[in-house]
Amino acid sequence: MKDLLASVFSGLIIDENDQNYFVQKSGVTFRLAKEEGEHHLGEAVEGFGYQNQKQENVMTTVIPKSRKGHYAFGTVTGSRRDLGVFVDIGLKDKDMVVSLDELPTIRELWPKKGDRLMVSLHVDEKDRIWATLADEKIFKALSKNGNETMKNQDVAGTIYRLKLAGSYLLTEDFHVGFVHPSERYQEPRLGEVVKGRVIGVRPDGVLNISLKPRAYEAISDDAAMILTFLERAADHQIPFTDHSSPEEILQTFGISKGQFKRAIGNLFKQRLIEQKDGYTKLIKKPN
Repeated sequence: MKDLLASVFSGLIIDENDQNYFVQKSGVTFRLAKEEGEHHLGEAVEGFGYQNQKQENVMTTVIPKSRKGHYAFGTVTGSRRDLGVFVDIGLKDKDMVVSLDELPTIRELWPKKGDRLMVSLHVDEKDRIWATLADEKIFKALSKNGNETMKNQDVAGTIYRLKLAGSYLLTEDFHVGFVHPSERYQEPRLGEVVKGRVIGVRPDGVLNISLKPRAYEAISDDAAMILTFLERAADHQIPFTDHSSPEEILQTFGISKGQFKRAIGNLFKQRLIEQKDGYTKLIKKPN
């Protein structure tokens, strides 16, 4: 059984009903939905085997890219504090779980719904299928070296590794990038898609990335930092206004109240925020 789960194999159709064919392999029977295509009794069919949410053996001919020995990005659909995060790899009735043992110890850095994780699958001794994160070797094998012509280019990428020294990401065009803590306002989550710019290229071809805005862009660095807080906050609002105390502002944002008020004024002029009932709320994202 373990060898068939999370794998692609060929089995023989031995029975059918109105909705499903029943495919047998090595004495194990899997259900194959008829909506996936027409087949006949005695026909051999190839597909991917797994167990759905009801623990039923299922085969699908729509083979996911993430499986045993194969890594691909899946989309995070949710999380459970005592289990891990759920990832959609393309199966209609089953999300796979990345165990909390593979996730950051800081809960706020766990992936959120809509984030992306590169995973393959493995099956444990109880025939449970788990998603497992790609390691550094996989990303290096997938990536290509950057070069000096890329300096100052805008890039987008998915954060795949969090370290004290900084964050690693894989860009949309498969370059590895590194974000030093001094080049960000907040530490990105694992799996978060971020946008930045190339500020240098290391001898090993890794791009040095800044998530901070260019100096000549329309809003100040302080305003950009506050925007980052707003974009990441629940309901895109924070319990700070230009009436907040200097101590609270300094502790949270690391800037003076004067700097905070100038940044807030900048965002008001851009018509990006509003203030109400002691909160500053994002009403429009900058272009």
